[in-house]
Amino acid sequence: MTQPAVEARALRKEYGNRVAVSDVDLTVHPGDVFGYLGPNGAGKTTSLRMMLGLIQPTAGSVRLFGRDPQDDPVRALDGVAGFVEDPTFYPYLSGRANLELLSALDGGVDRERIVEVLEIVELWSRAADRVRGYSHGMRQRLGIAAALLRRPKLLLLDEPTTGLDPGGMRDMRELVRALAGEGITVLLSSHLMVEVEALCNRLAVIQTGRIRFEGGLDELLGRSDSRYRLETTDQARALEVCRAAAGVHDLAQENGQIRFAGDRADAASLSIELGRSGVGIHALVPEGASLEDLFFQLTEGGAE
Repeated sequence: MTQPAVEARALRKEYGNRVAVSDVDLTVHPGDVFGYLGPNGAGKTTSLRMMLGLIQPTAGSVRLFGRDPQDDPVRALDGVAGFVEDPTFYPYLSGRANLELLSALDGGVDRERIVEVLEIVELWSRAADRVRGYSHGMRQRLGIAAALLRRPKLLLLDEPTTGLDPGGMRDMRELVRALAGEGITVLLSSHLMVEVEALCNRLAVIQTGRIRFEGGLDELLGRSDSRYRLETTDQARALEVCRAAAGVHDLAQENGQIRFAGDRADAASLSIELGRSGVGIHALVPEGASLEDLFFQLTEGGAE
């Protein structure tokens, strides 16, 4: 049976009386692009630090491909790479020299791999420039290049698009997609819902140190009733029919359109009732709940 790439169970971290992470359970399967979504200060970075063995949990356990980074960090981190918070380099050295130094510290300079990773992150043309002249986005990409030196099976990235302009965010997303396409499992921590929705197949939502949801993106998006937009030949009469229809709720009128929530059977029954009432339908369009809507339901509504 294939071991999970990441398996956290009852993971907890306390700093004095403050609980930063409380009984976190999550599972990242090989091949996932797994989003770890939560507001700033929710416990994402602390969780990642425990997963990488950078800090010791107060309680609970982490396994990376079945290995504990606390008990056997060398073996557990074999095939694992990434960065937590901003990657740091020697600013007076070039991008290439920084990677040569990191490669040497990891067992020997692999110059062919250095060239390869610089090309992957599209920094080869600036490889000879000192890092102090790099933009924030270039330093983020150099951080990924450094992680890729180890040919990882699992890549953990903590807020890789923070501080980037829209073009830099787009480039970073395209890079993550390309790495996932190469078969690398990615655990992506973020507070940006559009980023997670664009990249991830599975996710966990964390708030105040607790997991509020873990599962497939499709599963989360399908948890609530769909919303619909309705345009008819007689909006006033249609609104009366909607108010009387079973299962139809959260009615609203916006810009001459009717919007409501309900499941597919409710919407189908409503269309029949509108026809019986002599109301013609110009449009009955489903509008699924956005990840942003569901995120706020989970983190502000206290849902588990």
